[in-house]
Amino acid sequence: MTNPGHNPGHKRVVITGLGSITPIGNTLEEYWEGLMSGRNGIGKITLFDASAHDCHIAAEVKGFSAAEYMPPKEAKRMDRFVQFAVAASKQAVADAKLEINELNAEHVGVLIGTGIGGLKVLEDQHDVYRTKGPDRCSPFMIPMMIANMAAGVTAIQLGAKGPNSCVVTACAAGSNAIGDAFRLVRGGYAQAMVCGGTEAAVTPLSVAGFVACRAAAVNRNDDPSHASRPFDKDRSGFVLGEGSGILVLEEMDHALARGARIYAEVVGYGATCDAYHMTGQTPGGADAARAMTLAMKDGGINPEEVSYINAHGTSTPINDPNETSAIKTALGAHAYKVSVSSTKSMTGHLLGGAGGIEGVASAMAIYHDRVPPTINLDNPDEGCDLDYIPHKSREQLVNVVLSNSFGFGGHNVTLAFRKFVP
Repeated sequence: MTNPGHNPGHKRVVITGLGSITPIGNTLEEYWEGLMSGRNGIGKITLFDASAHDCHIAAEVKGFSAAEYMPPKEAKRMDRFVQFAVAASKQAVADAKLEINELNAEHVGVLIGTGIGGLKVLEDQHDVYRTKGPDRCSPFMIPMMIANMAAGVTAIQLGAKGPNSCVVTACAAGSNAIGDAFRLVRGGYAQAMVCGGTEAAVTPLSVAGFVACRAAAVNRNDDPSHASRPFDKDRSGFVLGEGSGILVLEEMDHALARGARIYAEVVGYGATCDAYHMTGQTPGGADAARAMTLAMKDGGINPEEVSYINAHGTSTPINDPNETSAIKTALGAHAYKVSVSSTKSMTGHLLGGAGGIEGVASAMAIYHDRVPPTINLDNPDEGCDLDYIPHKSREQLVNVVLSNSFGFGGHNVTLAFRKFVP
């Protein structure tokens, strides 16, 4: 049996490795168990003194040690967002049992998105500049700060010499990176791609900025475990998170030839722009719906085939009803039959890293026939009337998953995954 959406002119692309550094677990197994158990990853900010801020909470990565994945001297020359990406990438490559050597290095690429990059380094070095003068700035400031270093350093660490790039499309960056990597493998430009997203933006300036633009939740400082509540009428904004999610995408014949385990197949990628507002969305989610429709068309998917949607689900008054409307537009009557959830209710919003960890969750949902819940959904908003899998994970047959990511600037991305059938 062949994939009904497969174009004979395209190579088929499968997922053979997964890696995760997240606020609810620093391995794939911990992350998946956290999703299935509805673990809350949000708490008081510990990475800096947030007492002067209106928002005191975030979804921080806990217990992460860069030294487990790289020499300490090298780790000191990387911003936290790069450390996360390297760690998750090494996990994913090990999970895929993919050996990168002189024979295949030129055919293995890296494509990792981020929304902000090394903001912590920029903030710290600006303080050095102001207090000690320009001559005291670190010679590593620029390479630690620039957004492409997650992909660049990961390639160095892995020895991957194939296509290498970075996508910076705000909160859609991780999904754009996976989609672009998918097209590279499908088009024959690489045998395998290490791809996903990473972010480490729990910093004083970042928190201040998101509060100032009224995107962050500021009324749950004393109740962080219930702060992120997508689709709930009591939601008030997103909760900033950090971490990285990485997938190994591989050309199917190459994966089968080496006996690789296959989690799922990537079959579709839709990308659109609202061309409407810097931070807002097209009313009614028309352009988000178009991204979903394009992904389904790309993958030869009928709306009735969709089993689960990993929603962008930011817990903001703008996104949640718009995304709900977009799902209805794209799926029609089937929208009321499909399972939908927002894992951001547990992980917070990883910005450019969100699409990475949500891509991992989508692949695992297919592989295990189980879908994660939306926690804290106690009182669904009147404009949010779909099946959002409240509170508890659900066992069900999962054949097709759509994963949505939308970013400031009007970026809309949908990835389509299908259960693998050779």
